[in-house]
Order: sequence, then structure tokens, then C-alpha cells
Amino acid sequence: MAERMLQFVRLTQQTPDKRTASERRADFGEIYQRFSAERATEQASRCSQCGVPFCSIHCPLNNNIPDWLKLTAEGRLEEAYEVSSATNTFPEICGRVCPQDRLCEGNCVIEKGFDSVTIGAVEKYITDTAWEQGWVKPPKPRREVEHSVGIIGAGPAGLAAAERLRLRGWKVTVYDRYDRVGGLMIYGIPNFKLEKEVVLRRHAQYAEAGIEFVLNCRVGIDISMADLRAKHDAVLVATGVYKARDIGGPGANLAGIVPALDYLTASNRENLGDQVPEFIDGTLNAAGKKVVVIGGGDTAMDCVRTAIRQGAEAVTCLYRRDKANMPGSMREVANAEEEGVTFSWLSAPEGFEGEGHVTGVRAVKMHLGLPDATGRQQVEPIPGSGFTEPADLVIKALGFDPEDLPSLFGEPGLTVSRWGTLTIDRRSMMTRLEGVFAAGDIVRGASLVVWGIRDGRDAADQIEAYVLAKKAAPAMAAE
Repeated sequence: MAERMLQFVRLTQQTPDKRTASERRADFGEIYQRFSAERATEQASRCSQCGVPFCSIHCPLNNNIPDWLKLTAEGRLEEAYEVSSATNTFPEICGRVCPQDRLCEGNCVIEKGFDSVTIGAVEKYITDTAWEQGWVKPPKPRREVEHSVGIIGAGPAGLAAAERLRLRGWKVTVYDRYDRVGGLMIYGIPNFKLEKEVVLRRHAQYAEAGIEFVLNCRVGIDISMADLRAKHDAVLVATGVYKARDIGGPGANLAGIVPALDYLTASNRENLGDQVPEFIDGTLNAAGKKVVVIGGGDTAMDCVRTAIRQGAEAVTCLYRRDKANMPGSMREVANAEEEGVTFSWLSAPEGFEGEGHVTGVRAVKMHLGLPDATGRQQVEPIPGSGFTEPADLVIKALGFDPEDLPSLFGEPGLTVSRWGTLTIDRRSMMTRLEGVFAAGDIVRGASLVVWGIRDGRDAADQIEAYVLAKKAAPAMAAE
């Protein structure tokens, strides 16, 4: 047990041990082993307990990180869990998938010569221990209230709002078009980053707490928005964004060129034990193939590392900027390199080769030019630098855009921005439809799990304030 904090001057930064690259390539298990109690205590004790905790400031949830690090260092794990879970609906998930190198750890005030505190690994350790010890309880309210909310979408934002309102006694019904709860956490993130049992146990816990889940339910087809508004005091739209950004150019419609989410969903379903025809027939299976992934974000890293595990002959990532400008986590890039992924930096696709089925990606080398209005360097092609990257399977990981929800839901009253995201009043989080709120990626665009949690919790507060005010109005008028 640590006797005091500020141990960064004595103890070096250590992350949980990783399985070897050869072991990782052979299965989809999480790559990081769990901290031992001694190691977690030591690493938590490295916190400087600074007066202005930049780790908390740069966390979208403003987690009380120094507090639960100190409690962990003192061996007070149950209290550490209580502090951690007070601000975070899913600390065990954020500990696994958050890009800590860009958020809390990346802004740790410890001088970089000493390296930051390994916040994410300690967060994961705390909550995994809490589950094992039975400290994680279903969000059952002390009393029931006569308020009802319908939540469209069982992803991070929807579930965070559902838990918050259920704890306050609300009747909560979550509608989702998929057959499992979790959204992209269940079908978009591979097991080696987030094992599915971690998500599925939350579903079981919430069902035990009385949250109703209506799965395989498509709003606009199986139930109308008008029906939802009539049934509930308020409705929250938290669908996320699922429409893949496309890429043009000659040959873009060849067979063997697939969207990233289709590919990852097939892999995750197969790992969950589902029969996936597109995986079985090889359409969405990288085994024995030359794979090219186009993109540089975390989804691209998920795709290249999945292809390695499926037994691809070769895996190449094409990205039009250099490594320093990758939008994805540097930690994930390093893991991919260790596992055998080849990166073709400063390479942009121009078209695709093949007769009926893709055989290669035609690309050109790029160089970084002057910064644009955002401060990011522009990329420009280098004349005469074209080349062809052989490919049997090309995965487009270019990001996600919102679907056309007004058409999908059959509700023209929902208005969208020029980017296709739902427009809301930024203070109340309500859409143009009375009593219909929106949160998460469908409002802010494709983002992080932690931002979805933040938005869902905030939306729950706004929904409660709206419904309480609305029900109080007639009584006040009668007086």
C-alpha cells in the first residue's frame, strides 16, 4: 500500500503487460493483461494531486480522477469505485476504449520526463474489481415516479440517459433496431479492445433494474414517432451515426470494396456465435487475402487489426497524411505496427483496379503543404508518384455521417444541420419537436464513447427539468 502520493519521482510509469504480438494475432482476446493489486496501487500513487487537475479538465465527463487515484493508492477500492462511477456511467468501458493519450493522460501535469499516470488502466482495474466484488448494483430507484421516457438507441448516450432517469424512478423504455444492446460498443468495437461480455452484463443489469428494451424495432416502420410521443412524456433520440462516408474514383463499385462497419459488424457477430453468411462466404472475411484499409482513425485501426487476426496474407493501411497527423490513437497505431500491419503514409487512393472484383488500389504519394484555415497542413499530390497497392479486399474506413432521420422516422418536424446532424436548442437539448430531445453522435457527429456518455447524462437532466416543469404548470395555473 502506498504511504503517500507524488511517487512519480520514485516509480516509473508502467502500463499493464501486453500479450506478445504473436499471441494477439491468434485470437480476439483483449491484449492488455489486468493490473495486479500491487501494481495498480503503485501506479495510482504516482499522481501528483495537483491543484489544477488537467486530467479532469480534459475528460469530457470531468471525472474526479485525482480523488479515485488517491483512494486506490490507499487501498480503498470500494470508495474509489463510488467516486469513479458517480460521474461515469461506464468506467470499465472508458478504461478500455478511451484515447487516454489524447485526453486525461495526455494532459497530465507531471513533467513529461517522468511520464503521465496510467489513468485508464487504473480506472479499468477499479471497476473490474467492483464487478467481481458485487459493488456494482442495478440502478433501482428508492421510489417510483409517474414519468415515462422513450429512448431511441441503445448506445452509450441512450444507455447513460436510461440509467440516470431510472435511478430517479422513471419508467424507461429503450428502442433499438439491432438485436443486442450496446450500439457500436457491441458491433463496432472489436473484442481485443472491448470484450462483449463487458457490454452484455450492463444490459442484464439494466433489465434487472426495470429498464425495458424493445429490440429489433425500427422507428418509422415498427413504431412511429407519433406513437412514441403519445406513449411517453418525453422522447430522446440517441441513434448515433452509421452512414459510411464513401469514396469515388474509377472502379469504386467493384466487388471486394466494403464499408468498415459492415466488416467489423460481421466479425463481431461471428465472435458472438452468430451465423453470418457474408463472413462464411468470404465477402467480409479477410482470411488469406491481401487487405487494404483506407483511413487513419480508430475505426481504421480496428479494421487492420481485425484483418490480422482473421489470417490475412498482408494488411496495408493507406493514409493521406503522415503518422504525426493520424487522427486515431497513437497507442492503437503502435499496437497495429507490432502486430504486422504495414502503413503507407502520405498515400491517397485515386481509383481501383479489377475486372468485376478489386485487385488493387491505385494511389498517389502526397506531401504536406501550408496550413489551412483550421491550422492543419493541406495535402497535395506529388506529380508522377502513382503506384498500385495489390488488394483482394478493400475496407473503407473514412468515417461516418448521420442517416436521414426525418425520412427514416417519417417525421419531417425533425430538422437537421448542413452536416445532417439533428439540430437542437443547445441549452435544453430539445429538437424542434416539443418533448423530443437528442444527444450523442446524432447531434455532435461521429465522436467518442465518453462524449456519448456525457451527452446522455446531460440530456437526462434536461428531460427531467422539462417534464417536471410541464406537469407543474397546470397545478400552478389552478392556484
